[in-house]
Amino acid sequence: MVNSIRTPAPEVSPSSSVGTKAEALQQSGDAKADETAAAKSMFISAAKKPEQFRNYGQDTPRYETVRAFYEEQHTKQTYAFASAALKKYTSSSRCTMPVWDALMYLNGVVDDSDPDTDLDQLAHALQTAEAARKAHPGEEFDWLHVTGFIHDLGKIMAVEEKGFEGLPQWAVVGDNFPLGCAFDEGIVFHEYFAANPDTKDPRYNTKLGIYEEGCGLENVTFSWSHDEYLYRIAKEQSKLPKEALAVLRYHSFYALHHMGAYQFLLNDEDREMLPWIKRFQKFDLYSKSTEVPNLSEVMDYYKRKIQKYFPKPVNW
Repeated sequence: MVNSIRTPAPEVSPSSSVGTKAEALQQSGDAKADETAAAKSMFISAAKKPEQFRNYGQDTPRYETVRAFYEEQHTKQTYAFASAALKKYTSSSRCTMPVWDALMYLNGVVDDSDPDTDLDQLAHALQTAEAARKAHPGEEFDWLHVTGFIHDLGKIMAVEEKGFEGLPQWAVVGDNFPLGCAFDEGIVFHEYFAANPDTKDPRYNTKLGIYEEGCGLENVTFSWSHDEYLYRIAKEQSKLPKEALAVLRYHSFYALHHMGAYQFLLNDEDREMLPWIKRFQKFDLYSKSTEVPNLSEVMDYYKRKIQKYFPKPVNW
């Protein structure tokens, strides 16, 4: 599958400074973040009800793109692949760059796994962050606002810039799930796991697989994706609280927070974090619409808050 990577606007240079790049995005006709007023993005689109999100039916506009994505992801995401990717991406860095600079690359990424939007991921970051900020406006929740803005930043792995090789989307986006144990039927397009080698491996195809009941998700290997990548970076290089780290790692773990699967792997801390993950899921999912906050109106706030939690440039 070819990555859905949109070419950034010509005015935006990968080597631009934070301010220059953000300003160029605002001036570009392709920068959807500037098409509408911020206030219009802070609620679910009036034309779409909550139960209509995450509709994977054949009659949906993006069905074939999404279906093909999950067929490839479910076939190729194995315990061996994820373990190797985790080692590769945590043992060396591709570049050193401030989080704000990295966020600007998301304007060229469109998520093939998402049935609800074909907007770029910078637009989605703005929608999610502003939805969280509206629901929890207090300064004590600024970590949640930052988490909303950066939650999909790991998708920078799909970009061929700054030392990133442009990973295929099946290794970057989509729902994530545990590896090393049986694939739960609550995972979308579960039927495609039939072609995954782990399904036939007796080490990995039982309920517990290589794990013990109540071992805790921290001890579980997940499919390699933007969630795992950014979680590992934030855990080592940020001042974000544990609630934020849980959201970063598990916000795409729909089999758990939406379907209630894999409860046997949870420990007490996982159960403590689950309400925040479920709360964040509403901001992440239901803020998706064609209306996007204006980047220039919120940029100063988010730059300041990101600096608070990521005071140094990040080794990516």
